Amino acid sequence: MISLENVRIFMRAVETGSFSAAGRMLRLSPSVVSYRIQLLEDHLNCRLLTRTTRSMNLTEAGRVFFERCVEIVDAVERAEASVAQDGGAAPRGSLRVTAPLGLGRRVIAPMLARYRALQPHTDLRLRLSDHLLDLVQEGVDVAVRMARMDDSSFTLRKIAELRRVLCAAPAYIEARGSPKTPQDLADHDCLLLRYPGSQQFRWTLDYRHEAITVPVSGPFDVDDGDVLTQWALDGLGIVLKPLFEIAEHITAGRLVEVLPEAPPQPVTLGLLYPTKRMLPPRAKTFIDLAVDELRGHLAAKLALLKSAETSPAETV
Repeated sequence: MISLENVRIFMRAVETGSFSAAGRMLRLSPSVVSYRIQLLEDHLNCRLLTRTTRSMNLTEAGRVFFERCVEIVDAVERAEASVAQDGGAAPRGSLRVTAPLGLGRRVIAPMLARYRALQPHTDLRLRLSDHLLDLVQEGVDVAVRMARMDDSSFTLRKIAELRRVLCAAPAYIEARGSPKTPQDLADHDCLLLRYPGSQQFRWTLDYRHEAITVPVSGPFDVDDGDVLTQWALDGLGIVLKPLFEIAEHITAGRLVEVLPEAPPQPVTLGLLYPTKRMLPPRAKTFIDLAVDELRGHLAAKLALLKSAETSPAETV
C-alpha cells in the first residue's frame, strides 16, 4: 500500500521544485526526501521525476500521478477536518506561522504560547521576518502580514486598515527642519526598510487628493523594522511606520509626526492562508484567536493617542 506521507513528500517536492526546498518545508533532509520518493517509484514501478544536478521535472507518469494525488490529499484533509470538527477532536499537528519581526516578538510569540496551552496536541513553528516570505516555499500555514495585499491565490482574513505616519525625533527636526511638501523629503535622511525586492526606496503619499510616489534615500537602511524605530528615536532621520507601532513614542513626545498633510497610504493587517474548502482545526482555531487578540492589541495601543479616531476594525 502507498504511504500517504510519501505522497505528501512527493507533492511538496513538485510544488517547491527541489528536494532541498521540500526538505526545509517538511523538516527533512534532502536525502530523506529523495529516499521516500524512491520508495514511491519502486512501489509504482515507474519513474515519477527526472533529476539532474540543476533541475527536476515530472515525467508524464509523474504528472498524471501528481494530479491524482492533489485530489486524494485534498479529500483526506477535508475528511480529517470534518471528523475533527464534528467529533469535537482537539486540534493536533504542526502549525507553521510567519509574522513581521516586531509584531512577532511582542504579540505573536506570546500568543502562540497561550495557544499551545489551550491546544496541547499542537506543535508551533514561528518564522519571524520583515521580508514577505514565499508561503508555499516556506511551508507556512498562516502568515500575519502588514502590507498592501492582493494575492488572490491565498485567503485573506482582514483585521484592520492600518494608518501609517512619517515621524522623526524632535532633535532631528530641530537640526534639519521639517519637510513642507513630499518633494522636500529628497533633502532629508530617510530611514529605509531594505531587503532583496524591497520597494522602500519610494514612498507613496496621499497629498492634495492624489497619490504621489517620491524617491527617498538616507545613510541608514536595515531589514528589521524595530531597528528603524530606534534609529528614529536616536535622531538619525525620518521613518515611515504604522501608527500603532509608535503610538507610545508619539504620546510621550519622543517622536513627532511630519508632513501630516501627506500621510503614507495605509496597509492591511491581516492573516493569509492557503485557500481550502475546509481548514485544518489547528489553523482555524489559531486564526480565530489571532483575530481577536490582534484587534485587542490595536485598540490598546491606539487608546494611548488622544487623536485616535476610529475602532480597530476600521482605519487605525
